[in-house]
Amino acid sequence: MDMVSTMTAREPDDESMPSGPAAAAAAEPDDALISRICAGETACFEVLMRRHNERIYRTVRAVLGDDADVEDVMQQAYISAYQHLDRFEGRARFSTWMTRIAINEAYARLRKRHRTEPAPWEDEHAMAEEPEAAGPTPEQIAARQEIHALLERAVDTLSIPNRTVFVLRSVEGLSTAETAECLKISEEAVKTRLHRANEALRLWLEAQVGDAVQDSFRFYRPRCDAVVAGVMARIIH
Repeated sequence: MDMVSTMTAREPDDESMPSGPAAAAAAEPDDALISRICAGETACFEVLMRRHNERIYRTVRAVLGDDADVEDVMQQAYISAYQHLDRFEGRARFSTWMTRIAINEAYARLRKRHRTEPAPWEDEHAMAEEPEAAGPTPEQIAARQEIHALLERAVDTLSIPNRTVFVLRSVEGLSTAETAECLKISEEAVKTRLHRANEALRLWLEAQVGDAVQDSFRFYRPRCDAVVAGVMARIIH
């Protein structure tokens, strides 16, 4: 069963979109927003953050293996992107460029965590907090929560390289080429790592997860708002 072929990227939830002055820019493409930001319209950066927050969260969490430090790393990645936005040349999509920055920040945090000991690249990580689930009945809500918790626990057992590729390809829906660009590896390496990840997760994905995979590692509005507020406070003042 090819689990990857059934997964496609989703649009951001309406509730994560900006309000106030930035809302008017919400429909503009990334390149137009970047031009406005570089021209001095700092508030437009909020739109970019909210548009890409879930992908950045999922990617950072894939590298770190748990929720500890995720939001702090996200904020630092956004600050770095803002400070170097004039260097964005548009040769790749902004989402790819931003994801690469987030990956670099996440690996820097990982190295800081394990400065005095070897990084446990192959160790099993703690199970993530249960994400929210939706369903018309309490029984269905409980079932989805169990599936999400099992999936996140299974994904966290993968090595960091395989886990990061799995999240970018299977959860976020990036193409092989986009994933290779984000990670600065060859497309063949992406395919190899994804195959290894899928093989390791096969029983979980086929027997228990199904199409619920895209509802895992969600980044709901309160956390989205907190990251956006933290970044905007630092770049405006």
